[in-house]
Amino acid sequence: MIMITQENFDKLRIELSVKSKNGLDFILSASIIWIAIAFIWTLNIKAYDKSILTFIVGSLMLPFALLLSKIVKTIWTNKNNPLQPLGLWLNFAQLFYFPFLIFTLIKMPDYFAMVYVIITGAHFFPYAWFYKTNLYAIFAGIITLGAVTLGLILPIEKHFFIPLFMSAILMILSILLHFDSRKKQKLSVD
Repeated sequence: MIMITQENFDKLRIELSVKSKNGLDFILSASIIWIAIAFIWTLNIKAYDKSILTFIVGSLMLPFALLLSKIVKTIWTNKNNPLQPLGLWLNFAQLFYFPFLIFTLIKMPDYFAMVYVIITGAHFFPYAWFYKTNLYAIFAGIITLGAVTLGLILPIEKHFFIPLFMSAILMILSILLHFDSRKKQKLSVD
């Protein structure tokens, strides 16, 4: 049986954080995708159709993140780090929230964008542990509470502000994650 110390465990998490730059490619991709989704919610079509288009545009996130990973030079797989597969599993966990999204699509499509933002924001929470940064936990709270607040106070025709809010928050998160990753990289070199 291999024993791992807390120190070695934390080093593995920091290595993931530095090499993947805290998932920066995914967050940047999502911030751009959510701008497109905000545009969709300004269209003069049925909410159900906007929801379907949102799903379609959302499906571009992964290929766009792959493209951005080449630009920002992130590493997607680190075969020497046994924690690396956990990142994929944490992302798959989001899929178990999708029944709420499907219910909203069928029963209350006007609220689809809000529910999608809440699900996406909530799924960030465990990445705070994974990348050893509280930023993901803080922003999970900001996103989910911000989305529900906007959903409650905005009239339905103004719900495009919810994905726009998501995009703006993700851009701020991207900047902070970048600096967090650089700080960890400097500390790991020293």
